[in-house]
Amino acid sequence: MLENINISNILFLDIETVPQHSKFDEAPKAIQHLWEKKAKFLIKDETETPDTIYRQAGIYAEFGKVVCISCGYFSSENKLRIKSFAGDDEKLVLSEFAEMLKKFFSRNDKQLCAHNGKEFDFPFLARRMVINGIPLPAVLDTPGKKPWEVNHLDTLELWKFGDYKSYTSLLLLATVLGIPTPKDDIDGSMVWDVYWNENNLQRIVTYCQKDVLTIAQIFLRFKGEALLSENDLEIVGRAMVS
Repeated sequence: MLENINISNILFLDIETVPQHSKFDEAPKAIQHLWEKKAKFLIKDETETPDTIYRQAGIYAEFGKVVCISCGYFSSENKLRIKSFAGDDEKLVLSEFAEMLKKFFSRNDKQLCAHNGKEFDFPFLARRMVINGIPLPAVLDTPGKKPWEVNHLDTLELWKFGDYKSYTSLLLLATVLGIPTPKDDIDGSMVWDVYWNENNLQRIVTYCQKDVLTIAQIFLRFKGEALLSENDLEIVGRAMVS
């Protein structure tokens, strides 16, 4: 089936998220109370507390926020063009990204692709848009749609081949497929520190863009096509830092 998909109709994306506050005690009291309830299911031993595991809040849409969205598409010259939306003002980031989605998905043959996107990226973006009062672009507005009406691709799901028991990270999948690893600087566990302590959003953007490249490379391998070279990559536009 993948051979029938026109790769120029795919928008590859990856997002980076962090807790809404740098520290647990900086969150509103109501949020602290609700995080304490959530943390009961996350704490692994007596050394952990809701405070010490607060950095995990970034992976939950109710407690986290989006700080970077990187997306890539293949141009008519078969170059992968990558653009990022990033900043401290999440509503502005999501609004700009939503406008881009509306333009890209002007036709029904377009598809959105991420690694574990169906479980994380796509619902996280949709939830945060609802929270910020941003109208959902059609491609993210999935409730009530039939499965074949949802234009989402997921490289993790493709790799499972129907097996729902396991999770394979982007790094592991890239490694076994012979794709150069993008993890030459930071990994997901470091995003919290880079954002809140280093205040280095551009470093996060670079990391996120490398993941988009890797997702696109993985998809090419699934299609049995040649991998991209450095000459096939183009970074367009600048990260929007608010």
